[in-house]
Amino acid sequence: MDSSAAPHPPSLPSDRERAAIRMIPFIVGCALFMQMLDSTVVATALPVMAKSLHSTPVQMNIVITSYLLATAVFVPISGWAADRFGSKRVFIAAIALFSISSIGCALSQNLIELVFGRIAQGTAGAMMVPVGRIILLRRIPKTELLKAMAFLSLPALIGPVIGPPLGGFLVDYATWHWIFLINVPVGILGIALVVRYIQEDYLTERPKLDWLGFILSGVSLAALVSGFEAVGHSSMPVDYVLILIGIGLACGLLYIWHAKHAAYPIIDLNLLRTPTFAIATLGGNLCRFAIGAMPFLLAILLQVGFGLSAFSAGMITFTSAAGSMLMKLVATPIIQRFGFKRVLMFDALVAGAFVAMCGLFRPDTPVWLMVAILLIGGFFRSLMFTAVNTLTYADISSEHMSRASSFAAMAQQLGISLGVSCAAVTLNVSMSWRGATHLAMVDIIWGFMVVGALAASSIFSFARLKSNAGDHLNQNKKIAKLR
Repeated sequence: MDSSAAPHPPSLPSDRERAAIRMIPFIVGCALFMQMLDSTVVATALPVMAKSLHSTPVQMNIVITSYLLATAVFVPISGWAADRFGSKRVFIAAIALFSISSIGCALSQNLIELVFGRIAQGTAGAMMVPVGRIILLRRIPKTELLKAMAFLSLPALIGPVIGPPLGGFLVDYATWHWIFLINVPVGILGIALVVRYIQEDYLTERPKLDWLGFILSGVSLAALVSGFEAVGHSSMPVDYVLILIGIGLACGLLYIWHAKHAAYPIIDLNLLRTPTFAIATLGGNLCRFAIGAMPFLLAILLQVGFGLSAFSAGMITFTSAAGSMLMKLVATPIIQRFGFKRVLMFDALVAGAFVAMCGLFRPDTPVWLMVAILLIGGFFRSLMFTAVNTLTYADISSEHMSRASSFAAMAQQLGISLGVSCAAVTLNVSMSWRGATHLAMVDIIWGFMVVGALAASSIFSFARLKSNAGDHLNQNKKIAKLR
């Protein structure tokens, strides 16, 4: 095993080590929830924040884009930082920076101060979640990985759903400052748990930073995410959006050329030679279009189409989070019973269908029916991400876990941004076909249908899996074979 990797738990772990194994998914999950919640809760509070900071809601959009840009730029460096300084140290530092920068955001007196605070938050978030995942992947035995990923998939799905209603509640009944201050106690708890349960890394090899790769990947990701976000919010002229996306693609191609010649590329493209990693990354990102698009489309449907308040709409969409929590109870036995390939192929079609069904909602649709569809859809999407997130690392060796985590985090960032972009483009194209300047129900229907179809198309990626893909992660099947 590479000396740069942290050792796996021994075959007979001590009581302390067993406790740590049980706690690591919870610790990393708290960090992931804090990041996902923060990235969505801010949008609801923008109008109130604009008034308080003597700005406009349009100008306040930079509060969101500055966070996304910082995250996109620094995600690729997370794996190198974990190998260079130790994953525990970097994880603690990232949580501390996220908490401190949250306080800075809450204390901001003007837009400039708030933007600097959001940049610091984005930088910390880019390091916090991938490095936390590295800790989990290095220390959790692969036979326990499926259960850990089942728990870890919850924050990623619940955060974007609970964010809007929580933001609306805090803005209506407290002040906008609390949308940032709620991160502080979670951060303190996270640091205390990391210190208590996670062991230090023992690294002997400290790789050099691939500066050229960092610059190329950072510019590429920042330009692409900015372009996709601009499409999603129609906040930039089309020419500028095309230029941004063109720059992102050009730098991406330059990075591909560079990575072939670099000794330690910051994003290791050789990981794509591992079939399960490549297939899960591509198929999983098509599914993640729904994570980015669903809150966006549901907010438009329920608030603009049905005239509901932000809080009321958020409470309806929150039901998909309940489906995600129900999944936690049954995901592991389902995947163990039917295998990764069959679960993913079936789930791709079902999850895509439930996304499309949301386009059939009408103002007179019973609330219980909307809740039922969102609940079942949330269940199947959560089951899919549990399987995808586990399979991504199924055949990755310990010494490559840090690079794999950085690669996967980068891909997820692009996938979610692309989801919002595809939904927005669909709405705009539908309006153009009608020759209209205002949204109508038919436009929103098309948005749900297209995103659902894209999610379902992941079946073609999952069909390339071997029938026994990921079986070595299933301890029960190993026991059965021995018998």
